[in-house]
Amino acid sequence: MSNDSLITITQQLRSRQRSAVEVVTDALAAIDASNPPLNAFIAVQREQALTDAAALDARIAAGHPIGPLAGVPLGVKDTEDTIGYRTTFGSRLWEHAPVATTDSVLVMRLKAAGCIVVGKTNTPELAAKGVTDNPLFGATRNPYDLARTSGGSSGGSAAAVATGMVPLATGSDGGGSIRIPAAACGLPGFKPSLGRIPDGGPRPVDWHHLTTRGVITRTVDELITVLDVVVGAEPTDLRSLPTPPIPWSRAVAEAPLALRVAWSPTLGYADVDPGIVAACEAAVQRLADDGVEIVEVPEVFDTDPVGPWITLVANYMKRSVAGHDLEAMDPTVRGYIEMAGFVTVEQMVQAEDECHRLNLRLVELFSRVDLLLTPTLAFDPVSVDGSDVNFVRSTYPFNLTRSPAGTMPVGTSAAGMPIGLQIVGRQHDDVGVLRMMRHLEGA
Repeated sequence: MSNDSLITITQQLRSRQRSAVEVVTDALAAIDASNPPLNAFIAVQREQALTDAAALDARIAAGHPIGPLAGVPLGVKDTEDTIGYRTTFGSRLWEHAPVATTDSVLVMRLKAAGCIVVGKTNTPELAAKGVTDNPLFGATRNPYDLARTSGGSSGGSAAAVATGMVPLATGSDGGGSIRIPAAACGLPGFKPSLGRIPDGGPRPVDWHHLTTRGVITRTVDELITVLDVVVGAEPTDLRSLPTPPIPWSRAVAEAPLALRVAWSPTLGYADVDPGIVAACEAAVQRLADDGVEIVEVPEVFDTDPVGPWITLVANYMKRSVAGHDLEAMDPTVRGYIEMAGFVTVEQMVQAEDECHRLNLRLVELFSRVDLLLTPTLAFDPVSVDGSDVNFVRSTYPFNLTRSPAGTMPVGTSAAGMPIGLQIVGRQHDDVGVLRMMRHLEGA
C-alpha cells in the first residue's frame, strides 16, 4: 500500500527524486498486495502501464514539458472507455466487446495531464446499484470490513483509492455513485454540477439527465487539483458547461466559508441510524463552534423522490440493452429494465417534470441558507451477501436536481465503519461545496 498523494508524486517527478516507472511499479505492487481480497481492479495491463511510464520518463529527461498530473497512476471505472481495455459495464452482455480504440473525454483529459492508466475498476452492472457486484466479476469488498460492500456504483474505484492501490480513479454519479462509495470507504467524494465534467464522445450519454463524471482521491486538495484539469466545455456533450473563469483551486482558496447552512437529518422521508445522525450532528456542531449559523430543516422534500429517479433510470437502461438477451443480467438490474416496459411516454415526461419541482424546493431553501447538510448514508454499508437494507436514500434527489454535492468522513459507527456527511450546494455552486469540504477536512 502506498500513501503518497498525487501532489507528492508530481512534485517528485518534477524534481527527479523519483521516476514514473518507479511510481507505476509501486502502484502495481500495491495492487498485487491489496486487490485479491477486495476485487477493486478487474483488469490490469502491466506492460502497457510501464511502457507509458518509461515514455514519460524519456520526456522528462529530454526537458519536454509535462502535465500537472504527470506520472499519477490512474484507475478507470469500467463504464467508460480507455484505449486498450474492454468496457464491459460489469455485464456479460459486453463481456466480449471490442477493445476500446479511443478514450472517454474524462480519461483523455487525465492522460493529457500526464496520468498513466494502470487498470479498470469494478462496478455493478450498468452502474445501476449502490453496491458493487455483478455477474461478470463478482463483488468488491469494503476495506474496513471485507464482509461488507464498498458501495456503488464506483465501488471499485473507491476501494482502490482507499487502500492506496492508486491515488486517483475515475467515477460517475447518477444516483450517488461517487458519494456512496466514498462515504462507505472513508473518503471525500464530490459530484459536480451536471455538465461540469463533460461526457460526450461518439456514444450518447447513458443517463443523460442524471449522470455526471467525476474522480475519487484521498484528500480534498487532491480532488480540487484534479478537477482543475478535467472541468470545462466539450462540444460533443450537449449538457457541457463553460470552463470556469478562474481555476477552482484559486476560487476555493479565495471563497469565504458559508455563513448559514441547513441541517436536515432525514430530508423529511429517510430513516437514518441514530448513531450516524449523532456523528453528523457532532460535525455540524463543530461548524457552529466555528461561527456558522445552523438552521435545522426537518423536511426538505415531502416524499421520497425515488419514483421519478427509477422511472428515468429504468428507461435509460432499457435503451442501452435494446436487442440483447437479458437472462444473463443481474436480476435486480433486469427488474428495473422490465419495469420500464410499463412506463408510458407521458409518465417519462412527468418524471422529468418532477425534477423541476424538486429543484424549486431547493431554490426556496437556498434563498435562506448557503448549503444543505445531511447524512450521506442512512445505515452502515450492507453485507456483500445481498442484504436488502436500503442504506442509500439521501443521494439520488440531488441527481434529479443536478445539484453539486459532496461527502466528507466525519466519524465512525459502532461497527467501525466510516460515516459521511453530505454537503449540497445551490445550482452551480461547486466552489461553495468544495470550500466546505476543505474546511471539514481541516477540522
